[in-house]
Amino acid sequence: MTMVEPAKLTRAEATARLTGPGGDFEIVRETIRGVEVKVWKNAPRSLRDVLAGSAAHGDQTFLVYEGEHLSFARHLRAVAAFANVLRERYGVAKGDRVAIAMRNYPEWSIAFWGAAAIGAIVVPLNAWWKGAELEYGLSDSGSKFLIADEQRFDELRDRYQSLPLAGVAVARARGDLPRGIERFEDLFASGSGDVDLPAVEIEPEDDATIFYTSGTTGLPKGALGTHRNICSNLTSLEFLGKQRELRLGLVPPAEPPKLASLLSVPFFHVTGCHSTLVPALKLGSKVVLVYKFVPEQVVELIERERITSFGGVPSIAWQVLEAANFGKHDLSSVLRIGYGGAPAAPDLVRRLNQTFPNVALSNGYGLTESSSVTSSNAGDDYLRKPTSVGPPVPVCELKVVDDDGRELPLGEAGELWIKGPNIIKGYWNKPEATAKTITDGWLHSGDVARLDDEGFIHLVDRKKDIVIRGGENVYCVEVEAALCEHPEVLDAAVFGIPHRVLGEEVAAAVKVRNGSTLDADELREHAAARLARFKVPVKITIRQEDLPRNPNGKILKRELREEMVRSAVVE
Repeated sequence: MTMVEPAKLTRAEATARLTGPGGDFEIVRETIRGVEVKVWKNAPRSLRDVLAGSAAHGDQTFLVYEGEHLSFARHLRAVAAFANVLRERYGVAKGDRVAIAMRNYPEWSIAFWGAAAIGAIVVPLNAWWKGAELEYGLSDSGSKFLIADEQRFDELRDRYQSLPLAGVAVARARGDLPRGIERFEDLFASGSGDVDLPAVEIEPEDDATIFYTSGTTGLPKGALGTHRNICSNLTSLEFLGKQRELRLGLVPPAEPPKLASLLSVPFFHVTGCHSTLVPALKLGSKVVLVYKFVPEQVVELIERERITSFGGVPSIAWQVLEAANFGKHDLSSVLRIGYGGAPAAPDLVRRLNQTFPNVALSNGYGLTESSSVTSSNAGDDYLRKPTSVGPPVPVCELKVVDDDGRELPLGEAGELWIKGPNIIKGYWNKPEATAKTITDGWLHSGDVARLDDEGFIHLVDRKKDIVIRGGENVYCVEVEAALCEHPEVLDAAVFGIPHRVLGEEVAAAVKVRNGSTLDADELREHAAARLARFKVPVKITIRQEDLPRNPNGKILKRELREEMVRSAVVE
């Protein structure tokens, strides 16, 4: 009998097969909060349903940290034990807020799923925040219970008693704790045996999480996400994987490879939580956590733990490629490298494709307010259009509008608006901010973009990051891409600095390869060969250390701008 290879499908054909009536990823329309949107018909109804399904993975390894291994079964028992303690001892009910202030420890996952399973609203706080910022997040969210690691608790030692917390637990505490403060491990120690989850009914539109925005201007806002938001993102990621198989004509093996993700971004960011932790629990994937991202150690971990996927932001991929021990370890287990959150230079795509010729590369786009993924560009599409973040996932609708909210013709640049089941309800207790950001279900992304004739998104810039030089708009991402085309440049940030006559001038900070002798004049000449003269940075600082970023992977341009302006004053 002759085996027939399955035919490769186009993107449109694969999408139609998967999303049509009766398909595994069938799309239907529902009215949510008065707005008709596309939804995944077969998406899980809640995070609790996702958690319950993890029992099928049994004794497979779920979380790895510094030599520690936690199986799916042990994780589920610990989660159930903690969920019961929250309900019975501390009276945490559906809709109450439970905050987590912790670095990427396995305990973060136990805290998250334990609270989510009883319908509490999980509030992941930024682990980089200091005491006053953590206090703000707890106060603003009205959290009833806090789980912190020792470092975050130390930041709050003089503050937590003024907050209306019913309880505080500290994970991995090495020293003595104040009276009334629990060791987090004690709250799920009873999970050594079978413990049932408390009985709670959770609906798709019930509130699930409050993720605070990065707060680059003003106080952070709490993005209020629902169970549908997060489960829609989960299903979108699963859809993208199946779509890829159909487009490549792949036949899933009888025994799929054991998946293992290296997590290099925080759980308190939607990429780490919604797009890594949640899918891993659903699919039975191992997640390897690192205390700190050190490229050489990461290369060793990829070999030791047989990592099948890694990524985060583009700089992560660059650092792995540039690691001193790269090429000295077996990285053949890697199947996927994906990133988002920042523009990726075309040279990075070329380098990765040359170095990992059989690996699926992808770049994605999304926001906290879109519950992570809005679009994805992968495989041949990515090689064909390396400067695009791809087309939207099928449940997301897009439009590009002018300053008055009028839709622009195809190909014109304007603000990108997004509608779908992944768009948050709004900002916690901030109706005015919500009304400014969401109109009739459409999220104002704040990103300037254009759509091409295939529906691919091409980001032009953050709306607020445009440099206006003598009345001319300079889109920073265009200049950054040109700078990154230089073979010595690994990362670039472009921003405006004050100018007495022009208002602003274009400036840049770039990271170069170790040992590079590239100077600013040479780099300006390189840019001038690719850009109009008014777009070429008048001032460039060259450095070999990483550009500063916030926990979401965004470059802190304001910090770089202030540093450059100060140095100019001194000079």
